[in-house]
Amino acid sequence: MTTTTDIVAKLWGLCNVLRDDGVTYNEYVTELTFLLFLKMLEETGRENRLPDDYRWSILAKREGLEQLEYYKRMLLDLGKPEVKDGLVRAIFTDAQTRLRKPTNLKALTSNIDQLDWFSAREEGLGNLYEGLLEKNASDKKSGAGQYFTPRPLIDCIVRIMQPQPGEIVQDPAAGTAGFLVAADHYIKQKTDDLYKLPEAQAFFQRHNAFVGAELVPDTHRLCMMNLLLHGIEGGVDNIDTLSPDGEALPEADLVLTNPPFGTKKGGGRPTRSDFSVTADTSNKQLAFVEHIVRALKPGGRAAVVVPDNVLFEDNTGRRLRTWLMDLCNLHTILRLPTGIFYAQGVKTNVLFFQRGKTDKGNTSAVWVYDMRANMPAFGKTRPLTVADFADFETVYGSDPNGGSERNEQGEGGRWCRFSREAIAVRNDNLDIAWLRDTETEAEEALTEPEDIGAAIIGHLKAALEEIEALSEELEPEIVEETVRVAEAAE
Repeated sequence: MTTTTDIVAKLWGLCNVLRDDGVTYNEYVTELTFLLFLKMLEETGRENRLPDDYRWSILAKREGLEQLEYYKRMLLDLGKPEVKDGLVRAIFTDAQTRLRKPTNLKALTSNIDQLDWFSAREEGLGNLYEGLLEKNASDKKSGAGQYFTPRPLIDCIVRIMQPQPGEIVQDPAAGTAGFLVAADHYIKQKTDDLYKLPEAQAFFQRHNAFVGAELVPDTHRLCMMNLLLHGIEGGVDNIDTLSPDGEALPEADLVLTNPPFGTKKGGGRPTRSDFSVTADTSNKQLAFVEHIVRALKPGGRAAVVVPDNVLFEDNTGRRLRTWLMDLCNLHTILRLPTGIFYAQGVKTNVLFFQRGKTDKGNTSAVWVYDMRANMPAFGKTRPLTVADFADFETVYGSDPNGGSERNEQGEGGRWCRFSREAIAVRNDNLDIAWLRDTETEAEEALTEPEDIGAAIIGHLKAALEEIEALSEELEPEIVEETVRVAEAAE
């Protein structure tokens, strides 16, 4: 029987056809998504979601310029407001093909028709599509790694946070919906694919449990396709979480996310009326942390991927950390190894915290697991695996909110406890390391040009972000000095 991996390889091979027609790497999956969506609706007997005039079989049997014109018209019409199915409309909003040669469209439809769809259905069409997204993200030329969180990391976080039926799970920077799909998969494994749940609760899981936002339209399109193929009906809006639109996102029992790194374009600040801590910064990752805290219900929990500067940046960064540790129990920090995010390339961490029932003194101690020091450099020749997180999951324990059982594990090696008082002495700097860091030695052992390039890009981006943060901090002082000089001159 053909495996999902085999089918993904064949689909990725069709990118040669796309490239011959001038389609760029970052457009590959978007272009294939339109065609796969239509074919998968046919394969799953759900073509009634489309207007009657538009079917895969009609598209596939046409030839030449007639087929290309029909396809262009189909893409345009399926995104129109009068299309009743909201999910279909979201996938095809502003859709257009980059294909120009009728022979290339024919090659694509013919090859897609010839795939082993029986095997694909057996293994799950959602798994097939996720495999394609992962293939695209791992291809350095596509640049897709910027919004693709490695699956082993997502699965580790979901296992630890233990999403439950009936909970609202939010990802305010959803990307291609990796966290939401993994949370859904975890719940379905525990509930016999939702069959153990009452009908009303199963409906809630399919229609209301998963919410979020994705700013980039093409990424949002991939997100909606991924959700649909996993039996999740929408829930992710094409909005900017840091704008007033983000205030409308439902309060969550659980937030799982890997927000974008860097600063808002043009130095823009968040425009949220409810932001008080990060209202004056263009640092997106700091602003997303404030959103997450505010989005949690009392007792709600979160796991968020952040770069190192969130842990040590002064001024707004320090105010945010102090505020976070007051309102929430920041019980765990996982220092991630380098090289697991190609596009960002910066050093990253996962913060695990729970919103308190009160707004003061919720953090008594922070446990830190250092998965970075004395680790190999991850990349093409040493990919990240589920096994790499086994020891961390063991010491974290079975309580998603970092319960007392971890105290029985004791400290040692990569796992250390720091009291709130000890952190206060550090001016609430959470960039804590105690093991000898062999990152430089590990990077010197890299052999693949792509991995070496990624390491260089990572260092350059980290340096640039530190310069941007420093500029932002100095800005008020420069203005004040300018005013003083001007007044003295008068």
